[in-house]
Amino acid sequence: MKQTLLFVLLITFSTISSAVDYGAIELYTQDELNKLIYKNQHLQRVKADDCQLVEDIEAHAIKVKEPSYIYLWGDMLAWGVCVDQDAKLGMHYIEISAKQGLLPAIEQLGRYYEKGIFVQPNKTRAIIYYREAALQGFLNAQINYVRLLLAGYGSPVDYEEAYGVLFKQIIGDKKVKAQAASLLAKLADKMPGNIIERAQRGGI
Repeated sequence: MKQTLLFVLLITFSTISSAVDYGAIELYTQDELNKLIYKNQHLQRVKADDCQLVEDIEAHAIKVKEPSYIYLWGDMLAWGVCVDQDAKLGMHYIEISAKQGLLPAIEQLGRYYEKGIFVQPNKTRAIIYYREAALQGFLNAQINYVRLLLAGYGSPVDYEEAYGVLFKQIIGDKKVKAQAASLLAKLADKMPGNIIERAQRGGI
């Protein structure tokens, strides 16, 4: 009887160990985490979970190398959320997730360079990040891209594409839609009528 019980305990322990070794437990589904990131609520969620998930987030970022978790881990490090602050390392991970194509990471690098957060202010570099995410359909980047163009950064050559991507964007939030309409009207004032029409049609 004792031998049987011992055998069962050993099998159970072995199964648990194998599960742990197999990989980190998924904390949030990809859809859930992406929604949090797109709403800029990812750090608040980590705090709301009482910082209990730090090790698993780090594992998903460093071992599993999922872009959304890399971004989350980088932002946690940059701001010192549930971990000791390390802005340099945090920016490193945010840049990795941006290179992997995570649009909120690309847009956030634009904001950091525009506002001089963790880096020296560089609006020329900021607009490059905004443009990259804007042309891939990320609304926040589209708004910031047009806003910086209106402020004199970038090139007038970019007006048409910036106008076009924001004009075609579907926006459910009335406040954001009104903001976009205002920016588009100001940008239209700087463009010939035929170029505006072409941008609204979607280009040549």
